[in-house]
Amino acid sequence: MKRPKLKKASKRMTCHKRYKIQKKVREHHRKLRREAKKRGHKKPRKDPGIPNSAPFKEALLREAELRKQQLEELKQQQKLDRQKEQEKKRKLETNPVGEPSDVEPVEELEQCKTKKAKLSKQHPKKLYCQELKKVIEASDVLLEVLDARDPLGCRCPQVEDAIVQSGHKKLVLVLNKSDLIPRDNLESWLNYLKKELPTVVFKASTYLKDKGKITKMKKKVVPLKRKVCFGKECLLKLLGGFQETYGRAIHVGVIGFPNVGKSSIINSLKKERICNVGVSMGLTRNMQIVPLDKQITIIDSPSLIVSPLNSLTALALRSPASIETVKPMEAASAILSQADARQVVLHYTVPDYKNSLELFTKLAQRRGLHQKGGSPNVERAARLLWSEWTGALLSYYCHPPTSWTPPPHFNESIVAGMKRGLNLEELEKSNAHSIEAIKGPRLAKSILFQSSGLTNGIIEEKDIPEELPRQRERKQEEGKDNEDMVSEEEIVDYEEADVSVFSL
Repeated sequence: MKRPKLKKASKRMTCHKRYKIQKKVREHHRKLRREAKKRGHKKPRKDPGIPNSAPFKEALLREAELRKQQLEELKQQQKLDRQKEQEKKRKLETNPVGEPSDVEPVEELEQCKTKKAKLSKQHPKKLYCQELKKVIEASDVLLEVLDARDPLGCRCPQVEDAIVQSGHKKLVLVLNKSDLIPRDNLESWLNYLKKELPTVVFKASTYLKDKGKITKMKKKVVPLKRKVCFGKECLLKLLGGFQETYGRAIHVGVIGFPNVGKSSIINSLKKERICNVGVSMGLTRNMQIVPLDKQITIIDSPSLIVSPLNSLTALALRSPASIETVKPMEAASAILSQADARQVVLHYTVPDYKNSLELFTKLAQRRGLHQKGGSPNVERAARLLWSEWTGALLSYYCHPPTSWTPPPHFNESIVAGMKRGLNLEELEKSNAHSIEAIKGPRLAKSILFQSSGLTNGIIEEKDIPEELPRQRERKQEEGKDNEDMVSEEEIVDYEEADVSVFSL
């Protein structure tokens, strides 16, 4: 019986009950012994070994010991061979054009250990820049993934300029999460972006089966909204057209800021969960090569690094919490300053607020987020709001600019070269079909957001600012809290409480 003031129930019991249990146990053991006696259960015989009277006993023992040593050496050699094959596969994945080196297994393992130690000591932003350069160099076609809720804020002029300067590479814009904005807004953004680059309307599917696992589905099960993918055929036709233009097998790199859905697009094209995806930002940290078919290979890349010169809103929406020192209160306040206050109140079902701190207090009371003593947990409410705006559940939208002006890193000849060899009429028809099939939210259920414009990124390692020791310690302390910005229970509660939940 559990008493009210105790955390755990007591294990104490009456003597009558304890003696009764002991009696039952004794009877059970007695019954087992009787049954074993009837079956004639015998103990297994032990190996007596070689008797002392046997001739050549010492020679036989030496042979047995030698055979045992040979088996151990064979196992060790097989283990080294397996490690060598794994290292060769990793090298081929990171550098598909390069040839495998003929190095001894032990030396190769030592080199890998030293390399890993150097990488772990390096700054994570520098590693991201190195991997991004590898993806741009190895790719013939690059897909810049944009969040349809803020397409202009997901574009990085520095990366686009680097792609143009690198040579004859094609750049395609992919409007992912198209089901989270109203249809009219999606059409206006498509008309704005297609003047500059080929644009594909896309909606990635989630809840795919893991690689190597087979899931049995019932015949009469209606597919959920999150399982349906739109724009896949259009993107595959576009990549097939590029492959015919090049006349050889091509590599397609997928780039973009965190949480725009790069890995989800690859999983949707592959029809299985081959790339790691999740709620937290910046899960992909190394380039990953995924063969789509014999002619097309897709390369997943880590997220772009946001320059600290951007606005606080851009840093809050586009920065992985694992490598940035953005505070949840500051990030959520910056996001709220750009959102329509009336629609925020209607969405979160809270009273009118004068400032962001008042909203966090009311949101914490509404969601039952309390500290010790019953006071509302304001920081946890801010972290919850921040995660919803960077995740794939909240519906908000931005208006495109009224007039189109080409960016400085593009001109008419570059725009014409990007569209050369493409059937633009067929692309426009496919996008129109995808827009009709996607059921977006109504305008009243979406939050109007004011975009901060293009987001500057960092490509060169020399442009990354060095951190002071105090900043590094602060980053390590806050990184533990920001990694788990929202628990799974809070996400489930949000999905159950909110009437309008939209998927990736």
